[in-house]
Amino acid sequence: MSGPSFYWQGNDTLKVPRSMHAQNRQRLVSLMNKQSCKGVALLLGGTSKTRDDSDHEEIFRQESNFHYLFGVAEPDCLGAVDVRNGAATLFIPRLPADYAMWMGPIASLEDFAKKYEVEAVRYVDEIPAFMSEFAPDTLFLYEGVNTDSRAKGTPATFEGMDKYAADRETLHEAVYEARVIKSEQELEVMRFANKTSSAAHVAVMRQVRAGMMEYEMESTFLHHCYSKGGMRHQAYTAICGCGPNASVLHYGHAGAPNNRKLGGSQMVLNDMGNEYYCYASDITCSFPVSGTFTPQQRGIYEAVLDATVQVMSALRPGVEWFAMHELAERVLAVHLIKLGILHGTVEEVVAVHLPAVFMPHGLGHLMGIDTHDVGGYPRGAKRAQRPGLRNIRLNRRLEEGMVVTVEPGCYFINHFVEEALADEARAKYMDAAKVRGMVGFGGVRIEDDVIITKDGMELMTNVPRTVKEIEAVMSGMDFPLADSDYPIPRCVKWSAPQGGAGK
Repeated sequence: MSGPSFYWQGNDTLKVPRSMHAQNRQRLVSLMNKQSCKGVALLLGGTSKTRDDSDHEEIFRQESNFHYLFGVAEPDCLGAVDVRNGAATLFIPRLPADYAMWMGPIASLEDFAKKYEVEAVRYVDEIPAFMSEFAPDTLFLYEGVNTDSRAKGTPATFEGMDKYAADRETLHEAVYEARVIKSEQELEVMRFANKTSSAAHVAVMRQVRAGMMEYEMESTFLHHCYSKGGMRHQAYTAICGCGPNASVLHYGHAGAPNNRKLGGSQMVLNDMGNEYYCYASDITCSFPVSGTFTPQQRGIYEAVLDATVQVMSALRPGVEWFAMHELAERVLAVHLIKLGILHGTVEEVVAVHLPAVFMPHGLGHLMGIDTHDVGGYPRGAKRAQRPGLRNIRLNRRLEEGMVVTVEPGCYFINHFVEEALADEARAKYMDAAKVRGMVGFGGVRIEDDVIITKDGMELMTNVPRTVKEIEAVMSGMDFPLADSDYPIPRCVKWSAPQGGAGK
């Protein structure tokens, strides 16, 4: 008799029980609340792709909703869930015989059923027959708009589907809401992703020297994540910016591929996270290339750090995320006034939305199988129109089991600085010479991944955060420090489930 199936990358990586996906399917059907309906939810998995018109096959990563419900690694599959009880049928492609020559042995239907712990496995070309046998009253299809990306989901199709009544709304909303609250098994995967990515950030911090290229930091990070954590996929494109590049929020794209040389007097902003079993980490560290903060660098860094600490200290179920963003803005305003970059009272500065000049993005976002995870704007939630808040990716009250990023920042972006200085209502609270003098500084962002718990939050990210910690680690000291001065407890919870074979 075979035992349970696990995803495992060997060595000290995490064993993830594939039974997790059966629990996810039960959560989905509970939220759909269609148990009295003889219905079936049909989802399309990710498809294999080649580069343009070549035969170069890109590394496949499963479509996120399909991974959540089925955990299937292979492309070109579909899956059906009986909405009455969560029973799953997986549909796999019927592969040609020569597949075995190039890609290895062709797995049988029984192999797939055992590996993915589903009730049944059939071939994709048998979907019409399956539907005829099931005779659903309603066919639930995934179709709707992702409120973060504004992209539309792709529904499954099959020959003869127009025979069945289709519901194109319920599944989309239910799977998004299901993914918002993580199970304990999902949280364990995310802790491991954070544990590994955190250690990779520390490895980068130790190696940084003036004269290095930005991409060397990315390379060190990726090598650590893959060699120590079996993490093949990045959760997003690495952002490794020094000097003025640190003010480009999503630097590192194809047109600016982390290719500037590090200057000894500059700050570095590294926003990098890899994923394990499709579950993301998203961590940003900012620090001086020299390993020692100048007074100017320290002033900006500790402004952002104070915002981080105050927000995390306030996190708990029932808190509105917009309120946390506004708290971060007020803390930032206090420090910018103290540094002489702004003047006036905090109330005056906040009233004209000056903090948004220096932190134009939102405080953070939901995170899970996607870095910018789904569910940030549930039905009825509205987007704010004012600067700063209009770019926030999350508008809802926090609940136990959510995973959010906390990522305040302070940047000196020439476009926003000059726009504000041209506006009399804002310019009167700005020291024009000081603000313009900071434009080449770049920016600072501190980003941590936290779990909302019953009475507060759990910090999964474990990297140097205070000036003392950063300077100590960059000088060669061990981390964590025995006498750390960071006020937020860090996560120490992680243990791999035992038993079963990894596949």
